[in-house]
Amino acid sequence: MKTPFDPRHKKREEAVQNLFTWEFQQAQAKNELAKAVTVHLKNIDEAIIKSAPQWPLEQINKIDLAILRLAIYELLIIKKEPIKVIIDEAVELAKEFGSESSPGFVNGVLGNIVKEKKLE
Repeated sequence: MKTPFDPRHKKREEAVQNLFTWEFQQAQAKNELAKAVTVHLKNIDEAIIKSAPQWPLEQINKIDLAILRLAIYELLIIKKEPIKVIIDEAVELAKEFGSESSPGFVNGVLGNIVKEKKLE
């Protein structure tokens, strides 16, 4: 059973916090997972733009953007964890760090990506 102390969850939390900070400072990401996300940012952001066309990147809440970037990196590039686990983790992070509407938004965008890319 997943707990807030699960090392994988903690690693994702740190990556999201680092990506959030990176969004404002554009300095090199300190967390290894966050660094990997920034390397693939162009492809990740293109996936977000296609999956949420009504929301330009500049209008997306920065913490939601960090969560989406990490989850999309895991879905499309790493492809190590099951899709449901990645989406569940992203929604949990959105509940923890985002606004009241963040979990639904994150879930919707990731669901669109899964459908569009026909991920199984």
